[in-house]
Amino acid sequence: MLGLLRKFGILEKHKDISWKELLKHHAPILLPAAHDGLTAKIIEKLGFDAYQVGGFALAGAHNAFPDIDLVHYGEQRDNIRDIIEASCLPVMIDADDCYGDVKNVTRTIQGYEKLGASAIFFEDQKAPKRCGHMSEKEVIDKHDMVSKVKAAIAARHNKETFIIARTDARYKYGLDEAMRRAEAYLNAGADGIFIESPDSIEELAQIGRRFKGVPMIANMLEGGGKTPILSPSELHKLGFSMITYPTTVLFQVTKATWRALEDLKSGKPMQRENSFNFDEFEKIVEKKRWQKLEQRFGKGG
Repeated sequence: MLGLLRKFGILEKHKDISWKELLKHHAPILLPAAHDGLTAKIIEKLGFDAYQVGGFALAGAHNAFPDIDLVHYGEQRDNIRDIIEASCLPVMIDADDCYGDVKNVTRTIQGYEKLGASAIFFEDQKAPKRCGHMSEKEVIDKHDMVSKVKAAIAARHNKETFIIARTDARYKYGLDEAMRRAEAYLNAGADGIFIESPDSIEELAQIGRRFKGVPMIANMLEGGGKTPILSPSELHKLGFSMITYPTTVLFQVTKATWRALEDLKSGKPMQRENSFNFDEFEKIVEKKRWQKLEQRFGKGG
Protein backbone atom coordinates (compact mmCIF):
# COMPACT_ATOMS: atom_id res chain seq x y z
CA MET A 1 0.00 0.00 0.00
CA LEU A 2 1.04 3.58 -0.55
CA GLY A 3 0.79 4.01 3.21
CA LEU A 4 3.82 1.77 3.59
CA LEU A 5 5.87 4.06 1.39
CA ARG A 6 4.65 7.11 3.28
CA LYS A 7 5.64 5.38 6.51
CA PHE A 8 9.21 5.30 5.28
CA GLY A 9 8.91 8.89 4.08
CA ILE A 10 9.99 8.16 0.53
CA LEU A 11 6.83 8.23 -1.54
CA GLU A 12 8.52 10.21 -4.29
CA LYS A 13 11.70 8.09 -4.41
CA HIS A 14 10.94 4.48 -5.18
CA LYS A 15 14.62 3.48 -5.06
CA ASP A 16 14.94 4.51 -1.43
CA ILE A 17 12.92 1.58 -0.12
CA SER A 18 14.67 -1.71 -0.71
CA TRP A 19 13.03 -4.86 -1.96
CA LYS A 20 14.06 -6.60 1.25
CA GLU A 21 12.16 -3.98 3.23
CA LEU A 22 9.08 -4.58 1.11
CA LEU A 23 9.32 -8.32 1.69
CA LYS A 24 9.77 -7.77 5.42
CA HIS A 25 6.79 -5.46 5.82
CA HIS A 26 4.32 -6.53 3.16
CA ALA A 27 4.61 -10.11 1.96
CA PRO A 28 3.11 -11.38 -0.20
CA ILE A 29 3.86 -8.61 -2.65
CA LEU A 30 1.32 -8.54 -5.49
CA LEU A 31 3.03 -7.63 -8.75
CA PRO A 32 0.75 -6.75 -11.66
CA ALA A 33 2.59 -6.19 -14.95
CA ALA A 34 2.76 -2.67 -16.33
CA HIS A 35 3.17 -2.61 -20.10
CA ASP A 36 3.20 1.19 -20.34
CA GLY A 37 3.47 4.29 -18.19
CA LEU A 38 -0.29 4.74 -17.84
CA THR A 39 -0.66 1.25 -16.41
CA ALA A 40 2.17 1.89 -13.94
CA LYS A 41 0.47 5.13 -12.89
CA ILE A 42 -2.86 3.38 -12.29
CA ILE A 43 -1.16 0.60 -10.31
CA GLU A 44 0.30 3.28 -8.05
CA LYS A 45 -3.00 5.12 -7.64
CA LEU A 46 -4.82 1.93 -6.68
CA GLY A 47 -2.47 1.43 -3.75
CA PHE A 48 -0.23 -1.45 -4.77
CA ASP A 49 3.13 -1.62 -3.02
CA ALA A 50 5.11 -2.46 -6.17
CA TYR A 51 4.75 -3.76 -9.70
CA GLN A 52 6.67 -5.59 -12.37
CA VAL A 53 7.58 -4.91 -15.97
CA GLY A 54 7.21 -8.28 -17.66
CA GLY A 55 8.66 -9.33 -20.98
CA PHE A 56 5.44 -10.99 -22.15
CA ALA A 57 3.32 -7.87 -21.62
CA LEU A 58 5.95 -5.47 -22.91
CA ALA A 59 6.59 -7.36 -26.16
CA GLY A 60 2.87 -7.88 -26.69
CA ALA A 61 1.67 -4.36 -25.95
CA HIS A 62 4.53 -2.27 -27.30
CA ASN A 63 5.62 -4.32 -30.29
CA ALA A 64 2.59 -6.58 -30.91
CA PHE A 65 5.00 -9.53 -30.74
CA PRO A 66 4.65 -12.89 -29.02
CA ASP A 67 7.14 -13.56 -26.24
CA ILE A 68 9.60 -15.57 -28.36
CA ASP A 69 12.84 -13.58 -28.14
CA LEU A 70 12.04 -10.97 -30.79
CA VAL A 71 13.03 -7.99 -28.63
CA HIS A 72 16.22 -7.57 -26.63
CA TYR A 73 17.97 -5.29 -24.16
CA GLY A 74 18.25 -2.11 -26.24
CA GLU A 75 14.56 -2.03 -27.14
CA GLN A 76 13.37 -3.17 -23.73
CA ARG A 77 15.54 -0.66 -21.87
CA ASP A 78 13.99 2.36 -23.62
CA ASN A 79 10.47 1.10 -23.01
CA ILE A 80 11.18 0.24 -19.38
CA ARG A 81 12.68 3.69 -18.76
CA ASP A 82 9.40 5.36 -19.76
CA ILE A 83 7.37 3.04 -17.55
CA ILE A 84 9.57 3.57 -14.49
CA GLU A 85 9.39 7.34 -14.89
CA ALA A 86 5.59 7.22 -14.65
CA SER A 87 5.44 5.74 -11.14
CA CYS A 88 7.24 6.18 -7.82
CA LEU A 89 6.66 2.57 -6.77
CA PRO A 90 9.40 -0.05 -6.43
CA VAL A 91 9.63 -2.09 -9.61
CA MET A 92 10.77 -5.59 -10.53
CA ILE A 93 12.19 -5.97 -14.04
CA ASP A 94 11.98 -9.13 -16.13
CA ALA A 95 15.43 -9.34 -17.75
CA ASP A 96 14.62 -12.46 -19.82
CA ASP A 97 17.86 -14.47 -20.19
CA CYS A 98 19.97 -11.28 -19.89
CA TYR A 99 20.49 -11.51 -23.66
CA GLY A 100 23.74 -13.44 -23.76
CA ASP A 101 26.72 -14.46 -21.65
CA VAL A 102 28.22 -12.94 -18.51
CA LYS A 103 29.14 -9.75 -20.39
CA ASN A 104 25.51 -9.23 -21.34
CA VAL A 105 24.42 -10.08 -17.82
CA THR A 106 26.69 -7.36 -16.47
CA ARG A 107 25.42 -4.78 -18.94
CA THR A 108 21.77 -5.68 -18.35
CA ILE A 109 21.92 -5.65 -14.56
CA GLN A 110 23.81 -2.37 -14.42
CA GLY A 111 21.58 -0.79 -17.06
CA TYR A 112 18.32 -1.67 -15.34
CA GLU A 113 19.78 -0.71 -11.98
CA LYS A 114 20.54 2.77 -13.35
CA LEU A 115 16.97 3.09 -14.59
CA GLY A 116 15.74 2.50 -11.04
CA ALA A 117 14.96 -1.22 -10.82
CA SER A 118 14.57 -2.42 -7.25
CA ALA A 119 14.53 -6.10 -8.22
CA ILE A 120 15.59 -7.96 -11.36
CA PHE A 121 14.98 -11.56 -12.36
CA PHE A 122 16.44 -13.54 -15.22
CA GLU A 123 16.17 -17.15 -16.37
CA ASP A 124 18.27 -20.11 -17.43
CA GLN A 125 16.66 -20.56 -20.84
CA LYS A 126 18.68 -21.22 -23.94
CA ALA A 127 18.25 -18.72 -26.78
CA PRO A 128 15.86 -18.16 -28.40
CA LYS A 129 14.04 -17.84 -25.10
CA ARG A 130 10.26 -18.08 -24.87
CA CYS A 131 7.44 -17.37 -22.46
CA GLY A 132 7.85 -19.70 -19.51
CA HIS A 133 4.46 -21.29 -20.11
CA MET A 134 5.24 -22.23 -23.71
CA SER A 135 6.35 -25.78 -24.46
CA GLU A 136 9.18 -25.20 -26.94
CA LYS A 137 11.94 -24.11 -24.58
CA GLU A 138 15.39 -25.38 -23.59
CA VAL A 139 17.66 -24.53 -20.69
CA ILE A 140 21.39 -23.88 -20.60
CA ASP A 141 23.81 -25.96 -18.56
CA LYS A 142 23.35 -25.42 -14.82
CA HIS A 143 26.99 -24.39 -14.37
CA ASP A 144 26.63 -21.72 -17.07
CA MET A 145 23.65 -20.24 -15.23
CA VAL A 146 25.59 -20.32 -11.98
CA SER A 147 28.26 -18.23 -13.71
CA LYS A 148 25.58 -15.79 -14.89
CA VAL A 149 24.15 -15.48 -11.38
CA LYS A 150 27.62 -14.76 -9.96
CA ALA A 151 28.17 -12.16 -12.69
CA ALA A 152 24.84 -10.51 -11.85
CA ILE A 153 25.69 -10.27 -8.16
CA ALA A 154 29.12 -8.81 -8.96
CA ALA A 155 27.66 -6.34 -11.47
CA ARG A 156 25.27 -4.49 -9.21
CA HIS A 157 26.45 -1.17 -7.82
CA ASN A 158 23.82 -1.17 -5.07
CA LYS A 159 23.88 -4.21 -2.80
CA GLU A 160 20.16 -3.66 -2.17
CA THR A 161 19.31 -4.43 -5.81
CA PHE A 162 17.46 -7.72 -5.41
CA ILE A 163 18.55 -10.44 -7.85
CA ILE A 164 16.18 -13.36 -8.49
CA ALA A 165 17.26 -16.41 -10.48
CA ARG A 166 14.59 -18.20 -12.45
CA THR A 167 14.74 -21.75 -13.74
CA ASP A 168 12.66 -23.10 -16.61
CA ALA A 169 13.86 -26.67 -16.16
CA ARG A 170 10.56 -27.98 -14.77
CA TYR A 171 8.86 -28.55 -18.11
CA LYS A 172 11.49 -30.80 -19.71
CA TYR A 173 13.50 -32.17 -16.79
CA GLY A 174 10.98 -32.32 -13.96
CA LEU A 175 10.51 -30.60 -10.64
CA ASP A 176 13.43 -32.28 -8.87
CA GLU A 177 15.92 -30.93 -11.41
CA ALA A 178 14.29 -27.49 -11.26
CA MET A 179 14.68 -27.46 -7.47
CA ARG A 180 18.30 -28.63 -7.69
CA ARG A 181 18.99 -25.76 -10.05
CA ALA A 182 17.24 -23.26 -7.80
CA GLU A 183 19.38 -24.41 -4.88
CA ALA A 184 22.54 -24.01 -6.95
CA TYR A 185 21.52 -20.48 -7.94
CA LEU A 186 20.91 -19.57 -4.31
CA ASN A 187 24.34 -20.92 -3.42
CA ALA A 188 25.77 -18.74 -6.20
CA GLY A 189 24.40 -15.66 -4.45
CA ALA A 190 20.87 -15.09 -5.78
CA ASP A 191 18.63 -13.24 -3.31
CA GLY A 192 15.53 -15.15 -4.37
CA ILE A 193 14.32 -17.87 -6.72
CA PHE A 194 11.61 -18.39 -9.30
CA ILE A 195 10.73 -21.93 -10.40
CA GLU A 196 8.61 -21.45 -13.50
CA SER A 197 5.56 -23.54 -14.43
CA PRO A 198 4.84 -25.95 -11.57
CA ASP A 199 1.70 -27.63 -12.80
CA SER A 200 -0.13 -28.58 -9.60
CA ILE A 201 -0.85 -27.37 -6.09
CA GLU A 202 1.26 -30.24 -4.77
CA GLU A 203 4.26 -29.06 -6.81
CA LEU A 204 3.81 -25.55 -5.42
CA ALA A 205 3.71 -27.07 -1.93
CA GLN A 206 6.88 -29.10 -2.60
CA ILE A 207 8.72 -25.96 -3.65
CA GLY A 208 7.50 -24.17 -0.52
CA ARG A 209 8.68 -26.99 1.74
CA ARG A 210 12.08 -27.29 0.04
CA PHE A 211 12.83 -23.56 0.19
CA LYS A 212 11.04 -22.51 3.35
CA GLY A 213 11.97 -18.94 4.25
CA VAL A 214 13.57 -18.17 0.88
CA PRO A 215 12.05 -15.26 -1.10
CA MET A 216 10.18 -16.95 -3.96
CA ILE A 217 8.00 -15.95 -6.89
CA ALA A 218 4.74 -17.67 -7.79
CA ASN A 219 3.72 -16.78 -11.34
CA MET A 220 -0.06 -16.56 -11.82
CA LEU A 221 -0.43 -16.49 -15.60
CA GLU A 222 -4.17 -16.01 -15.84
CA GLY A 223 -5.87 -16.93 -19.08
CA GLY A 224 -4.15 -20.18 -19.96
CA GLY A 225 -0.98 -20.79 -17.94
CA LYS A 226 0.25 -24.15 -16.67
CA THR A 227 0.28 -23.26 -12.96
CA PRO A 228 -2.97 -23.44 -10.92
CA ILE A 229 -4.35 -20.03 -10.03
CA LEU A 230 -4.46 -19.62 -6.25
CA SER A 231 -5.27 -16.65 -4.05
CA PRO A 232 -2.45 -14.54 -2.58
CA SER A 233 -3.18 -15.87 0.90
CA GLU A 234 -3.05 -19.48 -0.31
CA LEU A 235 0.26 -18.90 -2.07
CA HIS A 236 1.71 -17.14 0.95
CA LYS A 237 0.77 -20.08 3.18
CA LEU A 238 2.67 -22.31 0.75
CA GLY A 239 5.75 -20.11 1.17
CA PHE A 240 5.64 -17.65 -1.74
CA SER A 241 6.39 -14.02 -0.92
CA MET A 242 6.10 -12.50 -4.41
CA ILE A 243 3.18 -13.12 -6.76
CA THR A 244 3.45 -12.00 -10.37
CA TYR A 245 0.50 -11.44 -12.71
CA PRO A 246 2.02 -11.15 -16.19
CA THR A 247 -1.18 -11.35 -18.25
CA THR A 248 -4.05 -10.22 -16.02
CA VAL A 249 -4.05 -6.56 -17.09
CA LEU A 250 -2.78 -7.10 -20.64
CA PHE A 251 -5.43 -9.63 -21.64
CA GLN A 252 -8.29 -7.52 -20.29
CA VAL A 253 -6.94 -4.31 -21.84
CA THR A 254 -6.60 -6.10 -25.18
CA LYS A 255 -10.20 -7.31 -25.00
CA ALA A 256 -11.45 -3.83 -24.10
CA THR A 257 -9.49 -2.29 -26.99
CA TRP A 258 -10.90 -4.87 -29.40
CA ARG A 259 -14.46 -4.17 -28.27
CA ALA A 260 -14.01 -0.40 -28.41
CA LEU A 261 -12.75 -0.55 -31.98
CA GLU A 262 -15.50 -2.96 -33.00
CA ASP A 263 -18.06 -0.50 -31.62
CA LEU A 264 -16.36 2.42 -33.36
CA LYS A 265 -16.34 0.59 -36.68
CA SER A 266 -20.01 -0.30 -36.38
CA GLY A 267 -21.02 3.24 -35.42
CA LYS A 268 -21.95 2.41 -31.83
CA PRO A 269 -21.31 5.35 -29.46
CA MET A 270 -19.03 4.90 -26.46
CA GLN A 271 -20.84 3.53 -23.42
CA ARG A 272 -20.33 5.61 -20.28
CA GLU A 273 -20.21 2.57 -18.00
CA ASN A 274 -17.31 1.13 -20.01
CA SER A 275 -15.16 4.25 -20.03
CA PHE A 276 -13.60 7.04 -18.07
CA ASN A 277 -14.56 10.55 -19.17
CA PHE A 278 -12.26 13.45 -20.02
CA ASP A 279 -12.06 14.84 -16.48
CA GLU A 280 -11.49 11.43 -14.92
CA PHE A 281 -8.65 10.67 -17.30
CA GLU A 282 -7.01 14.03 -16.58
CA LYS A 283 -7.01 13.14 -12.88
CA ILE A 284 -5.22 9.88 -13.58
CA VAL A 285 -2.50 11.58 -15.65
CA GLU A 286 -2.28 14.41 -13.08
CA LYS A 287 -2.98 17.42 -15.24
CA LYS A 288 -3.33 19.66 -12.17
CA ARG A 289 0.23 18.86 -11.14
CA TRP A 290 1.54 20.31 -14.40
CA GLN A 291 -0.83 23.29 -14.22
CA LYS A 292 0.55 24.16 -10.78
CA LEU A 293 4.05 24.27 -12.25
CA GLU A 294 2.89 26.69 -14.91
CA GLN A 295 1.20 28.83 -12.27
CA ARG A 296 4.30 28.83 -10.07
CA PHE A 297 6.96 29.53 -12.68
CA GLY A 298 5.08 30.81 -15.72
CA LYS A 299 5.07 29.02 -19.04
CA GLY A 300 8.61 30.09 -19.84
CA GLY A 301 8.14 30.45 -23.57
